[in-house]
Amino acid sequence: MTKIIKLTFLLAFGLLISCGGKEEKKGAIKIGQTKTKVKTETPKSDVVPASKRITLENKGVGKVKSLTLDATIDDAMAERGAALFKTNCTACHKTNKRFIGPNPTGIMERRSPEWIMNMILDPKLMTEEDQCAKDLLVEFNGAAMANQNMTEAQARDILEYFRTLK
Repeated sequence: MTKIIKLTFLLAFGLLISCGGKEEKKGAIKIGQTKTKVKTETPKSDVVPASKRITLENKGVGKVKSLTLDATIDDAMAERGAALFKTNCTACHKTNKRFIGPNPTGIMERRSPEWIMNMILDPKLMTEEDQCAKDLLVEFNGAAMANQNMTEAQARDILEYFRTLK
C-alpha cells in the first residue's frame, strides 16, 4: 500500500512540475482578454515624387543663370554628350530605368536647362540649397550625385544629349 501512495505522490509531483514554470509567450492571450489588431494604414498622398515633379521655372543654384537652346538639336554636341554620359554617369543613371539616381529620359520636360546644367556642374551646392535637388536626394535614399568636375562645355554637351532622350 505504501508503494501505491509513493507512486501516486511521485506521479502527482511530476505532473505538477511539468505544468508550471513556463514563461508566458509573447502575444499569448490571457484568460479574460481579447487580442485586438490595430489596423494602420498609410495615408495615400497626392504628393508627386521629386523625380516626376515638373519644375521648369526653377533655374537652380549655381553659375548658370540663363541658357537659350536652339530649336534643333546639335548632333555633334549630343554625340559628345552621350559619350560623356556613358563614361561618367551610367554607374548611377540608366536611361528608361530607375537606378541609383533618377532616369534622365524626359528630363527636359521636367527641369529647366539651367537647373540641369547647375546640377551637373555643382551637385553638392544644389543639394544644399535647391529644394528640388534636396527632395531628389531624399527620394533616392541619400545617394548624392558625385561631382564629376565637368566643364560648362561638357555639361552643355550632356544637356544636348538629354534633349534626344524622349
